Amino acid sequence: MSKNTEDKKREKGFLEEVDSKERQMLYARDEEKRSEWRGFGTFGMVGWSVAVPTVLGAVFGVWLDWRYPQTFSWTLTLLLAGLFVGCALAWQWIDKENKSMHEHKNKKDE
Repeated sequence: MSKNTEDKKREKGFLEEVDSKERQMLYARDEEKRSEWRGFGTFGMVGWSVAVPTVLGAVFGVWLDWRYPQTFSWTLTLLLAGLFVGCALAWQWIDKENKSMHEHKNKKDE
């Protein structure tokens, strides 16, 4: 008897998985197609969001080193801070794009 209930549970899980895959395929068929250029644009955006804060931090650091000399390097400190900020911005951008690409997985059909 317990084998019969196990088979039913397995069958139910299988049917749910097939249903989920079917919904995913139907959504992918109806979804707006994304071009390769959009992918290149995303790579460009990630590059700029890392490069700009890093360069701005370095430039501001050079100015601070020239204007207010210290025992440590403002240039190196602000370059690393800019790199950290840029990576955080890029991470946020990629996370947002990933969520928009996979939002259909979270939707349940009524």
